[in-house]
Amino acid sequence: MTSESMELRREIAQGEARLTSDPLVAGAVHPCLDLMRSRRQTSPKRLVDPGPSEKQIHALFEAAAQAPDHGRIRPWRFVRVGAAARPDLGEAFASALRERDALAGPTQLRDARDKALRSPFLALAIARLDDAHAEIPAAERCVSLGCALQNMLLGAHALGYGAGLVSGQALHSRALLDLFGIEAGELAVCFIAVGTVSQDKPTRARPAPRDFVSSL
Repeated sequence: MTSESMELRREIAQGEARLTSDPLVAGAVHPCLDLMRSRRQTSPKRLVDPGPSEKQIHALFEAAAQAPDHGRIRPWRFVRVGAAARPDLGEAFASALRERDALAGPTQLRDARDKALRSPFLALAIARLDDAHAEIPAAERCVSLGCALQNMLLGAHALGYGAGLVSGQALHSRALLDLFGIEAGELAVCFIAVGTVSQDKPTRARPAPRDFVSSL
């Protein structure tokens, strides 16, 4: 085992240690299930520095690569938004707002730009839904991307970070499509944001299996 692998294992262990006092995990039957049951959506507004290191980010994308991939076509990709690109993203958000609302005022445009500055780590998830490999339907490709995203969310949680998914009308604007180079047959699905949680919120109730499971 390399020193980097040992260090990453220590970081995950430290993240798990921070979960042991969470009442949601009481009575769970396996650490992995504990992790899943205690994960929660965190808005980028509540994600601050420090964010994940480059080594940790690499590990999160490695987790994404473990998603089911029928035909091994990798029907998705990610685009990271680094600090230097945040102003460009902010302008794209403002342009997207103007596309939807030509009467948007300075305050609304400023708020749109400010959204690009939230969360230390930010990446756009893009699904590939083109006609290549037509035997793999679009729904199955989107499921694959969803699994990749969930792996990243759980990986971030294991490392002790908060994380969340963010979408919105701006994802389908001309400005966003151009900025991220979205090609024909591709779909911008959501952003994934990761960082340190600045303020916890009450945990919302989750559905019980009996609410969504039936039998033939």
